[in-house]
Amino acid sequence: MLREDVEKALEKVRPYLQADGGDVELVEVTEDGVVKVKLKGACGSCPMSQMTLKMGIEKYLKREVPEITEVVAV
Repeated sequence: MLREDVEKALEKVRPYLQADGGDVELVEVTEDGVVKVKLKGACGSCPMSQMTLKMGIEKYLKREVPEITEVVAV
C-alpha cells in the first residue's frame, strides 16, 4: 500500500524531471519509511541532483505520503 502511494506521488513529480531530460525510478520503500530512488537521465549526472532529491522529491513525497521518513538516491 505504501509503495503504491509513493508511486502515485512520483507520477506527479516525474513530468517536471522529464522536462529537464531526467527521470526518477522507485527502487524500494523500506518498512521504516525510507524511499530509495534512482535518478536517471540528466538527473543522474546533474550537480544539483541532491538538491532536487531533498528539496523537491523528498519534500513533495513527505507531504503526499506522511509515513515517509527520508528519500535517498541509490
